[in-house]
Amino acid sequence: MAIDLILKQEFTNAMKTLLASEYDDFIRALQERPPVSIRLNPRKNIDDVNTGVPWCSTGRYLDERPSFTLDPLFHAGTYYVQEASSMLVEQAISQSADLQKALTVLDLCAAPGGKSTHLLSLISNDSLLVTNEVIRSRASILAENITKWGYPNVVVTNNDPEDFQKLPSFFDVIVVDAPCSGEGLFRKEPEAMQEWSTENVALCWKRQRRILSDIWPTLKPGGTLIYCTCTYNTLENEENLRWAGNQYNATFLPLAMDPSWGVREVNDHGIVGYHCYPHCVKGEGFFMSVIRKSDEDAAEHSINKPRKNTLQIASKKIQEQIGPWIKNPHQHLLLHWRDNILLVPGSRLSEMENIAQTLHIITAGTAVAEIKHEKFIPEHALAMSIDLNKDNFPEIELTKDQALQFLRREAITVQGEKGFTLMTYQGVPLGWGNVLHNRVNNLYPSNWRIRMSGS
Repeated sequence: MAIDLILKQEFTNAMKTLLASEYDDFIRALQERPPVSIRLNPRKNIDDVNTGVPWCSTGRYLDERPSFTLDPLFHAGTYYVQEASSMLVEQAISQSADLQKALTVLDLCAAPGGKSTHLLSLISNDSLLVTNEVIRSRASILAENITKWGYPNVVVTNNDPEDFQKLPSFFDVIVVDAPCSGEGLFRKEPEAMQEWSTENVALCWKRQRRILSDIWPTLKPGGTLIYCTCTYNTLENEENLRWAGNQYNATFLPLAMDPSWGVREVNDHGIVGYHCYPHCVKGEGFFMSVIRKSDEDAAEHSINKPRKNTLQIASKKIQEQIGPWIKNPHQHLLLHWRDNILLVPGSRLSEMENIAQTLHIITAGTAVAEIKHEKFIPEHALAMSIDLNKDNFPEIELTKDQALQFLRREAITVQGEKGFTLMTYQGVPLGWGNVLHNRVNNLYPSNWRIRMSGS
């Protein structure tokens, strides 16, 4: 079914100038139904019978859009629903950084979490991702999606970009998915057409430069910044790159793109970027560029050691009790933080100390257990974790109807061994139930419960 387009004249004039003879093809593409794509979690394997997104190793197209809300495997973090063009970030980081090394990575404008979960699937186990969102309500959504993905080498923060200047020369890679005018989302989110204006474009252009100015000092010399937007205009894209190149004496890295993908390269006097147009790729509008910081561009101050120790390593007693809950516990570190036990990569404790002393943390690592009255209550994040030792807990396999009841936080009638029990669907954990002698307490997070009816 064709999509009705109500485009403002200033936008159509700009796109006619930008695309020339391709403009009519562009408009026809905007009237088509948008493609549906997901990205698989490589550590929570599920069967795949769909067509792959060519620039993303785990990206898949679906023939039609199902009700993701009513798919228990979606809530289990086995895949993420993500627009295909934005998966192009995989090419940016894989071609500009050594993914075998322990990297410190920042996803600055991260909610709801598509690029962050993608980055976690790509970086090494001993790398560390800081995923940030400035708006608190959106940071909570980000934390939920990160928890469902299940990786321990991540910290979720809620900070303004300028706060990161307290961490000079800290990150090897920074991804700035900059807030933009959203021109590339007109087909997927028609309301974006009505919100568009030349004034908003100018506002975004200024905001994007402020963000780049705020975050540039935190990039290590020789590090890379991946700048991307979901818009077409040159002001928010090429002109911002030109400004950054002049302001910071930065260089732009060309990427190898298969011509069959349909991604358009822009190379204007060394300013290199990549456009996705919906009439050229099977995806929405997207722009991306990779910027490298000069090796000589050292920050005035650098952080070597944290000022103090705020993250307390869990006692030997706690490690003995909690250790069996984790696969390969010696490869990680258990921290006692507030009333929780956290699982974090042991090799990144110093970096996490600096983050804890500098930024507002929402979640850190994997929350393994909450301490209540000297007892350990397994956290939902542990059920989602790729490091969960399933052999240590009883399991109850649920039907789809039972799984949806569980995800709605409704009472379920099942028989099982008394105590904390993993509720699974198709062998994949959904969360915890506390099996008592005459009932099961549903421990699924109340603020995550699904409210949609149906099955």
